[in-house]
Amino acid sequence: MKRVFDITVSFFGLLFLSPVIFVVAGLLKLDGGPVLFKQERVGLNGKRFKIFKFRSMATDDSIGRAQVTAENDPRITPLGRLLRKIKIDELPQLFNVLKGDMSLVGPRPEVPRYVALWPEEDREKIHSIRPGITDYATLYYHDEQAVLARAKDPEKAYVLDIVPHKVELYLKYVEDRNFALDVRLIVATLARLINRKIWI
Repeated sequence: MKRVFDITVSFFGLLFLSPVIFVVAGLLKLDGGPVLFKQERVGLNGKRFKIFKFRSMATDDSIGRAQVTAENDPRITPLGRLLRKIKIDELPQLFNVLKGDMSLVGPRPEVPRYVALWPEEDREKIHSIRPGITDYATLYYHDEQAVLARAKDPEKAYVLDIVPHKVELYLKYVEDRNFALDVRLIVATLARLINRKIWI
């Protein structure tokens, strides 16, 4: 049922939002550089896949760099800053859902570098289900970039403070998951986008 729901919603979501997708893609082309940002993440059963986002930085080369981004990162372009603010940069992940790499709701997929920091037992539980676009952690850390911008060392703050808490929230979703919860999390996420907080 969950997979059928994912396919149906992602397909019609892409169809309905296709004008927005084409406009953003055109603007990014005019801005120079690739339209999509692709990054390796860890998903179901520990399998790695490429997550899709609209490019929001001047370069997507993360070799040798921290793989977290504060909102004051100088690499973020003016257009990218707008896309991040209204979360439109996340839209291409509907293609990941359609492909089966992700679900609409599930633990956010993390880069291998930070997954390696998770306790092994927690990794196995979290990767026993498909990662998602939204979950408890997505709602709790909706302003993560602003939090990181206030830290002296954003990556250190992410690793020491945010990662352990996110793991707790991912495990909570794995334990709590059901269709009704997924619907509530989707509604709460959409409400957050229009600055309305809904308790779930």
